[in-house]
Amino acid sequence: MGQKVDTRAIGLDVGLSFMRWLTGAENLHYGLWTGLDCAAENLGAAQAAYTEKLFGYLPEGKLRILDIGGGAGETAKKLIALGHEVEIVVPSPFLASRCRQNAPGARVHQCMFEEFSGAGGFDLCLFSESFQYIPLEVALKEALALLKPGGRVLIADCFRSENYEGVKRSQTVGGGHRLSAFRETVAAVGLKVEAEEDITEAVAPSIDLEQGLFNVIGHAVSRVDEELKAKRRRTRWALAFVIRRMVSERRLFRLNERLNEKKRTAEAFCHFNRYMIFRIAR
Repeated sequence: MGQKVDTRAIGLDVGLSFMRWLTGAENLHYGLWTGLDCAAENLGAAQAAYTEKLFGYLPEGKLRILDIGGGAGETAKKLIALGHEVEIVVPSPFLASRCRQNAPGARVHQCMFEEFSGAGGFDLCLFSESFQYIPLEVALKEALALLKPGGRVLIADCFRSENYEGVKRSQTVGGGHRLSAFRETVAAVGLKVEAEEDITEAVAPSIDLEQGLFNVIGHAVSRVDEELKAKRRRTRWALAFVIRRMVSERRLFRLNERLNEKKRTAEAFCHFNRYMIFRIAR
């Protein structure tokens, strides 16, 4: 039996290649659009502005940093260039390989954060758009255990606002833990928020830009389908048959929404989410 096709790795590879072509870097995070038009040519500048904002919350001095869910290693590369010592935790084999390529000065641990067994004593545990993928209490307690005395946790991520309550997930955009639950858990595990900032409106245009890209892809697919319908009916039928066998009706419905509709908007993102930066101490 053949090995299962790793569609996630393929998607990441294509996505990173596109980002590298468009911006010159393999960043997958939101951009900070203050003072910038929401256009593809400004994405690199918006992502650089986001990173600058994030680094403004770093404690002073040279730090030993654990970059949790470090993407393709672009953030770690910038941190190392500033003189910090960085270790990365990332579960994807593909992303781990990109981290080693992009940030050769970082030590890379390919594992889930919950399975991380490296030495503690970090000055900073960094969650840059990775916090939402880890159970809330687990993320905070595990990070706390890895800090040296006086260490900090820095989080930049989406959180669900009170408007998310009672709404079907399929009707919303964005993600993350509920902001109210986060604040309660921070207090419950003996931590305190020493700095925070809401940058929701500044990052929200990233949603419109992303949706615009998917609509362009959807338009291309629709044009090909129109040509096949008019001139190659048997080929079109065969392709449709294969697709229906490989992809569920539910996934096809969601894919059609993604490619051909505009439900994912900056306005919807701001309604259902808060994009927050938190620096947390004991």
